[in-house]
Amino acid sequence: MKLYETKTAPNPRRVRMFLAEKGLLDKVECVEVDIQKGENLQPEFVAKNPMKKVPVLELDDGTCIAETMAICRYFEEAYPDSPKLLGESATEQAFIEQWLRWLDYYYFVPCGMGFQHTSGYFKDRMTPNPTWGESCVKDTQKFMEFLNQHLADKDYICCNKLTAADLTAFAVTAFARVIQLRVDDSLPHLNKWYQQLKERPSAQV
Repeated sequence: MKLYETKTAPNPRRVRMFLAEKGLLDKVECVEVDIQKGENLQPEFVAKNPMKKVPVLELDDGTCIAETMAICRYFEEAYPDSPKLLGESATEQAFIEQWLRWLDYYYFVPCGMGFQHTSGYFKDRMTPNPTWGESCVKDTQKFMEFLNQHLADKDYICCNKLTAADLTAFAVTAFARVIQLRVDDSLPHLNKWYQQLKERPSAQV
């Protein structure tokens, strides 16, 4: 299998960490896609994912699966003996899904939009709106504060164990440096959680 990705992008990192935690990283060949140069806009890549985004998983038979959590769910189901990161029981699965939605909508999207609209990284293919970008940065900061409060008496985001929600939150928190947001002693509970996740081998992949 091939995993088309951009090493520095947060969504591919979520997949790599997910695979590392499940002991499945060796199941894929990582293929770098330079999104700044627009390699994701070329016909060969668009044929794999018409949304022109990374990551994309290409199965051995040529089938392509796009979207981060779709790829993660494939591995969760295809390798049932690996550690469960999307929940064991119906309740766990529901809580993890809840948190994945919250993290995507209220953390990842504002962080990404803050980056795109304040940095000009993709100005060759979009019209940045700096005012909107600055608002998104503030929304990202607010969610960091929410996470800090949530983690005051917890070691993990939910279910009292490491789940895909932690991997998503970690990837976004790390990526937030591109909008000049970093966790420190002003967010002690989030910082403690972040430093613990940072020490895991999966954070190095």
